[in-house]
Amino acid sequence: MKRNLLFLLVCLFVSGIHAQNYKELFEKATRCEEADSLVQAEKYYREALKVEPTNAHNCMIFSNLGRLQYRMQHYQDALDSYNYAVNMAPLTVPILMDRASLNFEMGNTDRAYVDCCTILDVNKNNAKALFLRAYLQSGKHLYKEAEADYKRMLELEPQSVSGRLGLSILYQQEQKYKEALELVNKLIVEMPDDAELYIIRAGVEKEISQLDFSLMDLDKAISLSPKSANAYVLRGEILLSQKKKEMAKLDFEKAIQLGTSRSDLIGQLKECK
Repeated sequence: MKRNLLFLLVCLFVSGIHAQNYKELFEKATRCEEADSLVQAEKYYREALKVEPTNAHNCMIFSNLGRLQYRMQHYQDALDSYNYAVNMAPLTVPILMDRASLNFEMGNTDRAYVDCCTILDVNKNNAKALFLRAYLQSGKHLYKEAEADYKRMLELEPQSVSGRLGLSILYQQEQKYKEALELVNKLIVEMPDDAELYIIRAGVEKEISQLDFSLMDLDKAISLSPKSANAYVLRGEILLSQKKKEMAKLDFEKAIQLGTSRSDLIGQLKECK
């Protein structure tokens, strides 16, 4: 009897030490992460997992591991960590959102889409999931579904620049040019120094053959952001359509200097001859 009691006390004592060590390791890892000592933070998190591999709080540790591994650009390790976290807590929205974002960045668009759908099953008003799912749907040419998600997101966050810009680009894909221009015009009024907005508007104007306006917007974009390769490519295409081959070639060559692959412009460069 005494032996059994002593054994129980030892077990409780050891368990208490483990619990204390687990908590201490978690706290050390958190402090290291806050101080940007990411390698040391990862080490402490992994030690905590070894101390108590079945602790329910390990879901949080795996989530934290995923976050810091992402910051270190260890994307596959981060994805593995998020997978462990989701397995332990399948309907935890923040973890699912982090994994969806990582999958999207890694090119795993179908997996990102599934995570967004799961999130929206749990919380139909999650603006981040609505935005990402809308973008993914537009890539699949599911324009009606994408438009519904963008509009729902904008009901939740009416001033969202990303949401309005995404919807404007979607309208352009749907050939709803009037609606696309209305949105981007409002954004330019709010952010007159954003070069990307002028490039987007120029693209819409090109589609509806307002080439002079398009060139004006591209000139403005280049004046605001001289290293914007996209602006030079689009301006080159418009100039080429106007048979201004020498000017178009100069823009294509400038775009290549700024990072555009020459192979992407090989057809346009041949037309400039």
